[in-house]
Amino acid sequence: MRIAIVGYGYWGPNLLRNFSAIKDCELAYVCDFRPERLSLVAAINPSVICTSRFEDLLDDASLDAVVIATPVFTHFDLAKKALLSGKHVLIEKPMTSSAAEAKELIEIADRTHKILMVDHTFLYTGAVQKIKQLMADGVIGKPTYFDSTRINLGLFQPDINVLWDLAPHDLSILDYLIDDVPYSVNATGVSHTGNDIENIAYLTINYQSGFIAHFNCSWSSPVKLRNILIGGDKKMLLFNDLEPSEKLRIYDTGYDHKSDEDKRRVMVDYRAGDVFIPKVAQKEALFGMASDFVASIREERSPVSSALSGLRVINILEASQKSIKSNGKEIVLQWN
Repeated sequence: MRIAIVGYGYWGPNLLRNFSAIKDCELAYVCDFRPERLSLVAAINPSVICTSRFEDLLDDASLDAVVIATPVFTHFDLAKKALLSGKHVLIEKPMTSSAAEAKELIEIADRTHKILMVDHTFLYTGAVQKIKQLMADGVIGKPTYFDSTRINLGLFQPDINVLWDLAPHDLSILDYLIDDVPYSVNATGVSHTGNDIENIAYLTINYQSGFIAHFNCSWSSPVKLRNILIGGDKKMLLFNDLEPSEKLRIYDTGYDHKSDEDKRRVMVDYRAGDVFIPKVAQKEALFGMASDFVASIREERSPVSSALSGLRVINILEASQKSIKSNGKEIVLQWN
């Protein structure tokens, strides 16, 4: 299988390394408009064809797939051209700049019988897959909340706000773990750079079932935190992605409550139990993602990180943008 990478910036070298390691997979091209970036590729892997012309990839009938790792505003145009030229497509997150663009790409992929996938790398981590298993086994009971913190002194993006940059990671995890459909969102944010691009933002996702999800994203924090708390009616789970070995902790901690009709108040009983640290498989998540892309093409099946999951993430991001610009107004999600 012959594959091309478009865009050799921050993430490109990681994609090159992992796709080069897949058996019976040839990294045929790297495309980038910057000569200095292509020089780096040529020095590392002289067998790869380096080009600044995207058209070279489209014209090569022997090329099977294109991996797009360019700025978000270019995703739709590049992916559409690649699909229409008969290539399978993998797009870095976020999938597109709008839900309308994502829907059009999905329609083209269906019509041309090509795989369209989004690189939600965290779905392939040992930690997230372990959480999926634990929740399926009923370890934490019925999920009640999802609380994400993804903050650091980060790279201020010129074209998208902090939610579009950081939240897709945890939104994709939420979509993967929670078998429920969000109803609406509320979001607030602020720009400290005068360009109307929020560098701190808070997003709440509401569900009609009573489940709730909250996201704290920032490029302006002096400390780096990558935490997800998932509460259940039996136990609670903490995923700390910065922890090198003990990434997951399950807390046998919670509360029970009952109403006191005479006193018209809720009576709460707390419990504090043991902390359990489950074993998590150590593996290269990006290699798992790349392997799933190649396997989904060969086996003609939907990948774990499908285009539909990418669309659901974009739908939430688009609604959050509307909410931020409307001073936190609740935006009801449209799924049609």
